Amino acid sequence: MLVQLVVTDPERIDDARQLLSRDLTELDQACSRFRPDSEVVAIGQAAAGAKGEYSTTVSPLLAEAIAVSLRAASLTDGDVDPTVGAAISALGYDRDFVRVPATGPALPPLPVRARTIPGWRSVTLDPVSRQLTVPAGIQLDLGATVKGWAADRCAARIADKLGCGILVSLGGDTAVAGEPPAGGWRIRVQDVTGMPDEPAEGPSTVVAIREGGLATSSTAARRWQRGGDILHHILDPRTGLPAAPVWRTVSVAAASCADANTAATAAIIRGRQALPWLTDLKLPARLVETDGGVLTVAGWPALKSVQSQFIA
Repeated sequence: MLVQLVVTDPERIDDARQLLSRDLTELDQACSRFRPDSEVVAIGQAAAGAKGEYSTTVSPLLAEAIAVSLRAASLTDGDVDPTVGAAISALGYDRDFVRVPATGPALPPLPVRARTIPGWRSVTLDPVSRQLTVPAGIQLDLGATVKGWAADRCAARIADKLGCGILVSLGGDTAVAGEPPAGGWRIRVQDVTGMPDEPAEGPSTVVAIREGGLATSSTAARRWQRGGDILHHILDPRTGLPAAPVWRTVSVAAASCADANTAATAAIIRGRQALPWLTDLKLPARLVETDGGVLTVAGWPALKSVQSQFIA
């Protein structure tokens, strides 16, 4: 994952880098489904042997991450569902993506995959005691929300400690905090995440934001093949399959990167229905069709004072 950190005070860059590294290490230890020693993996292992339900007290950090994912599920009517972990693993995405084989054997039958998605309503979390209850056999996957939330959290914490403007981008999901530079934070939006000083791959544009976040979800960046099926990592929880290929990428600006990330992922799953949905929510968005055609809604790219957010 490409991590980018920008500060408005160059003298604070080393301090900012240390703070970001520490925060990301803690987040990885709590939320990664690819680390054998992570808290999420431990829950999955314990739930695998449970009968009925499994309950445990989770760390404050993981509790917050799960709460964000459940809120995203509620706001998107289940499009963004944290219980798809077993299903995405069955499709072959069961390790860091750089280690996922590009090709492999055919997939198991659809009913087998669909049964591995118990649904987000099967997960309960007490906000006070941090008691988490999940169905037996569940594998939580917080990937659809954790990057955006982590970018928000890291940017806010670093800006608070260092007193300068901060931009944090995690795999292309970008959050800003503190006083922005003159003219706002200029961000290049493109199909494939890349370094700002390198030519963009595919359609791209540059926008400026002063607050909140900007996130892009893509069906093109993480793709692999199983049998005759070309797959990507954004699952429709109703089918157990990758979302239909309507959009190559969806970029959304919102009052937080977590909300932008949630909306962009849900838009991929909703296909054409994403256009009126994003418009009704007043979320500025840029949607790139599989053939490269670009559509925009809700005032994109005029993003200098984005306030749009989901209402729980």
